[in-house]
Amino acid sequence: MAGTSGHAESGPFAGLEGTWSGGGSVTLDDGSSERIRCRATYRVSGPTMAMSLTCASDAYKFNLAADVQAEGSAVSGSWSESSRNVSGSLQGRGGGGNFQVLASAPGFNADISLHTSGRKQAVSIRADSQFRGANIALSR
Repeated sequence: MAGTSGHAESGPFAGLEGTWSGGGSVTLDDGSSERIRCRATYRVSGPTMAMSLTCASDAYKFNLAADVQAEGSAVSGSWSESSRNVSGSLQGRGGGGNFQVLASAPGFNADISLHTSGRKQAVSIRADSQFRGANIALSR
């Protein structure tokens, strides 16, 4: 059976468009972990995507935004985190809803993994700063 792709689901960011919500946990540099609630919004236009991810617990919050562009399987762009006033560049690889990128800024690096399967999405962030990481499960 031959597969066909519809134009709405073509491109490297196919299947991400829209709003996703869920939760997970964030780990801080002192080793403590907190449950977080998250909402992600993806705006896809061909080989480009604008993304926002807001996560919060009772005591912790982050607001991540990114603008990325794909050329083949290479992904690059910029990101910012508004509550800490930090921004930098993104570089990585991926497609088909699965991406592995490095977010960099002066004094900060984070590995971000995004895996999408149908209406479920897993986001993993590993950093080398006071924010050690997050594991987030989203759905729509």
